[in-house]
Amino acid sequence: MQTDLVKLFIESEALNQSLHLLAKFAPLWVPFILFSVFYRLWLVYVRAKAIHKSGSVLLEIRIPKEVTKSPAAMEMVFTSLHQKAGSTYHDTFLNGKIRPWFSFELVSIEGKVRFFVWTWPKFKNLLEAQIYAQYPTIEITEVKDDYTKKFEMTSGKYSLFGVQFQSSNEHVFPIKTYIDYGMDKDPKEEFKIEPMSPILEYLGSMRKGQNAMYQIIIQAHRKLSFLDDGYFKWGSFINSEKPDWKELAKAQITKIREEGKVALDEDAETQMKVIHLTKGQTDKITAIERSLDKNPFECVVRGIYICESEKFDGNNISGLLGSFNQYNSNNLNGFKIGFTTDFDYPYLSDPFGTRLVKLKRKILDAYKRRSYFQSPYKYWKSKPFILNTEELATIFHFPGKVVETPSFERISSKKSEAPANLPI
Repeated sequence: MQTDLVKLFIESEALNQSLHLLAKFAPLWVPFILFSVFYRLWLVYVRAKAIHKSGSVLLEIRIPKEVTKSPAAMEMVFTSLHQKAGSTYHDTFLNGKIRPWFSFELVSIEGKVRFFVWTWPKFKNLLEAQIYAQYPTIEITEVKDDYTKKFEMTSGKYSLFGVQFQSSNEHVFPIKTYIDYGMDKDPKEEFKIEPMSPILEYLGSMRKGQNAMYQIIIQAHRKLSFLDDGYFKWGSFINSEKPDWKELAKAQITKIREEGKVALDEDAETQMKVIHLTKGQTDKITAIERSLDKNPFECVVRGIYICESEKFDGNNISGLLGSFNQYNSNNLNGFKIGFTTDFDYPYLSDPFGTRLVKLKRKILDAYKRRSYFQSPYKYWKSKPFILNTEELATIFHFPGKVVETPSFERISSKKSEAPANLPI
């Protein structure tokens, strides 16, 4: 019976006509597919070559006992890093020129809390100059041995749990920022509400053989254009650009205002309407409008808890997952758990445990490479979300004395003034 149905399908007139049309118009669609594939592969190749040539540098930032500035100072640093890197066709297709990205990292090595920034060597002077300009008493040193090198997932020496966070709402809605905590008013240390305290306390709670680290990778946001490898996709000639973040934000404001319109006269042919917004709707519009004045970045946030296998404590996973909860707003946006190195039903998804081992190796390798916006881990396991400079300065800045984590080492005083000849 099944054989007869298959034979009938093969001999059907509709199938024959479809195959005939595909063959007839092959000169039109085959070149398009081949060009699209070649275009992507070529960009991956030239960009990988350019990235390898550019190299990288890891900077450690040591903080003094007295930090009196609010996160607004760090916001100025992030603003200076909004590098869109406009490219010509020659630079893009032949030289592999891309937008730069930066990785800001909060790390605990056996309870010792440290701050790192990863960047390309050509941005080292810019980054140092901007940080020194805002925090003249800190120390910035180039790290020769990357702290991630000692960690591996091949010998069984280490056990790991990893997570990638994502936004809990549409990207146009901001998270709770330092302004919402009143830190823009520079209150005295005893009155400060430091949003980074939970993260630093968690990092400081690590014991010997235990390590935890957060990685915030950022890249200046821009529209998808002809110069991006995501341009040539099915239907891209009809809708070739992803909307700009600011356009989406303005559209969301319009949508909220439309929801607030109420009819004054139900019987009139032409209804007169007035905007009547609730406090929640007003707060949303205010928050979005404040965000529109800030530079947006595409971001991913990773967290990794990695320990010597015999020192692994599963209770510390909840701390890794919950350290960003203080930035969440029920009415606006926040962080939620996206991808994790775990399965809800491992006996179905990974009965032999091989997939889990592979995932753990990949997230550690992605962390080491600081890879997310380009191959080999481009948009791996999650899509980027938008954080503006105010939001970034909230989740990564240099705290004052209000943070009293014992293992958070501070320098007693700066060893020397910032170099006077740093280029800006």
